[in-house]
Amino acid sequence: MTIAVAKMTFEDFLSYDDGTDNWYELENGDLIAMPAESELNRRIAMFLVATFLKLGISFDRLSMKTEVAVSSTRLSVRVPDLVIFSDEGVAALAGASRSLVLLDMPPPLLVVEVVSPGQENRDYRYKRSEYAARGIAEYWIVDPMQQRVTVLEWVEGLYEEAVYSGDDPMASPLLGNLNLTATQVLQVG
Repeated sequence: MTIAVAKMTFEDFLSYDDGTDNWYELENGDLIAMPAESELNRRIAMFLVATFLKLGISFDRLSMKTEVAVSSTRLSVRVPDLVIFSDEGVAALAGASRSLVLLDMPPPLLVVEVVSPGQENRDYRYKRSEYAARGIAEYWIVDPMQQRVTVLEWVEGLYEEAVYSGDDPMASPLLGNLNLTATQVLQVG
């Protein structure tokens, strides 16, 4: 759902406050209200946080709902469900008053989007090209409706994809010690 008719600048977005706790993305100058998370989507994200912690990724390198500036037709801001930062990314955000990764900061190493109904184009198409342009090394699209997990690896400016469903072991270029299947990710709770 588009909120603003006039194109919003990045500076306008940074200072925007409608007095609610709603989350918004900035998409080519349009303020886009984020749909409320379903319980399944929240559980999937929490399961992945727990899994990444068990793999030895320190808690300070994990974040949920961190804003990420991306280049599109205009400067845009996305709010992935989960990110993994490099040590440099953690250092760049140290002391920040807002969890926002600007274009001059190191990009997250991995971004996870859990697809919500009606958001498929944004996650599979638009965010894919924006995250690739941002140089995010790995992008996971977790799709409870299609019962699949797509792992995209950034190679020379484009994503190469591997799609997992059922009990096939998932592979992650970033997380070599991953011992996970799509069924485990999608059937939480």
